[in-house]
Amino acid sequence: MEIASSAAGALVTVLVRPRSRRGLEVVAGRLVIRVNAAPVQGKATEEARRALAAALGVAASAVTLRSGERSKTKVFLIRGVDPDQARARLTSAFQGR
Repeated sequence: MEIASSAAGALVTVLVRPRSRRGLEVVAGRLVIRVNAAPVQGKATEEARRALAAALGVAASAVTLRSGERSKTKVFLIRGVDPDQARARLTSAFQGR
């Protein structure tokens, strides 16, 4: 998983797969978020943002899109969480399945 540091929190890079069965997985070292929504008018991005917030155990308002608005590869800023915490929470979310 690609997780970097920012002055405001952690930057998490994800691959969003629209029109898929919902879920999170790590494929070839990349965090993949599968969403039902189509990639129209930001619906898939919004669903991915909420899924990432839920996996990290933070409010959806703490997760904002930093880059990749029109790309499947997106970078989200998680405010109030450092990269080590983000990695631990995501790892825990995968082990809890």
